[in-house]
Amino acid sequence: MTIFTDIGQYLLMIKGMFSKPENGKMYWKEFIHQCSEIGIGSLGIVAIISVFIGAVSTIQTAYQLVSPLIPPSTIAQIVRDTVILEFAPTLVCIVLAGVAGSRIASELGNMRVSEQIDALEIMGINTKAYLIMPKIIGSLLMIPLLVVISMALGIWGGRLAGTAAKILSASEYDKGLLEAFRPYNVIFALIKSYFFAFIISSIAAFYGYYVKGGALEIGRASTKAVVVSCILILFADYVLSALLL
Repeated sequence: MTIFTDIGQYLLMIKGMFSKPENGKMYWKEFIHQCSEIGIGSLGIVAIISVFIGAVSTIQTAYQLVSPLIPPSTIAQIVRDTVILEFAPTLVCIVLAGVAGSRIASELGNMRVSEQIDALEIMGINTKAYLIMPKIIGSLLMIPLLVVISMALGIWGGRLAGTAAKILSASEYDKGLLEAFRPYNVIFALIKSYFFAFIISSIAAFYGYYVKGGALEIGRASTKAVVVSCILILFADYVLSALLL
C-alpha cells in the first residue's frame, strides 16, 4: 500500500501548487533563482558530457562501418540522429536527475527538517506553490534549453573527433549532417525533454518536501529521488518512443 500512498500524496502535492501567489515579486525572485541554479549550475557538466558523447559516437560508428561501399558522410548522419534522438535528451536528463534532482531534494529536505517549511505555513504561505512550483517551471524552461545545447555540442564534438582522428574531413561531416535530415527528430527530442524535466523536478521535490527525520534521512531521500527519477525517465523514454516514432 505504500506505493499507492506515495502516488496519492504526490498527486495532492501537484494539486496544492495551483493557487494565487501571495506575493508575485517573491515568487518571481524564487523562479529566477531556480532557473539560475538548474540551468547555469548544470551547464558545465552538460557541456563536457555532450562533447565526449559526440566524439565517442563518431569513433565507434567509424569502427563499425568498415565497408568501403559506405560513404564517410554516413558517419555524420548516424552521429547526428543518435545524439538528437537519444543521447542529448535521455542521457543528459539522467545526469541532470543526479545533479539538479538531488539538489532540489536536499534543499527541500533541509528546509523540512529545520522546520523552515512549517514556519512559512504558519505565516500563511502556500509552501507547495512557493517552494515547488518555481522549481518545476524553472526545470521546464531550462532543461529543454540544456538539451538543445547538448545536441549542438554533441554534433560538434563528433565533428572535432572525426577530423582530429582523420576519419573523415570537415566537409564530408558537414555534408552528412544535411543528408536525410528530419526536423521531426528535434521536435521529438524536445517533447521528451519536457516530460523528463517534469519528472526530475516533481519527483525530487516530492521526496524532499515530505522527508522525515534528520540529516541521514535527507541523504536517503535524495538518493531515492535520483533512483526513481532515472527509472521513470527510462520508462517514459520507451513509452514516448513507442507512441511518437
